[in-house]
Amino acid sequence: MTQTQPDPVLTGFRASIDNIDAALIHILAERFRITKAVGAYKAEHALPPSDPSREEAQIARLRKLAGDAQLDPEFSEKFLRFIIEEVIRHHEQAAGGK
Repeated sequence: MTQTQPDPVLTGFRASIDNIDAALIHILAERFRITKAVGAYKAEHALPPSDPSREEAQIARLRKLAGDAQLDPEFSEKFLRFIIEEVIRHHEQAAGGK
């Protein structure tokens, strides 16, 4: 059985993707560190865990950014809504499940 050499172009693309994935994880971790502090602040000041008007404004803003960046706005909205849902879940936990 002959072993083929890895394709250097494909290897380069994959290395770039791996670097971007690592950066995304670090950015998400930082975002969640900040939103955790927001959740604690909201719980301490008896503020609601979610802010629907801000969420909708953020989604509209990021859909526009996605379009400008030639990224599918539908995908970006789904991704952001997933993050928002997770943040709200954390805020509800910080507020004691309210």
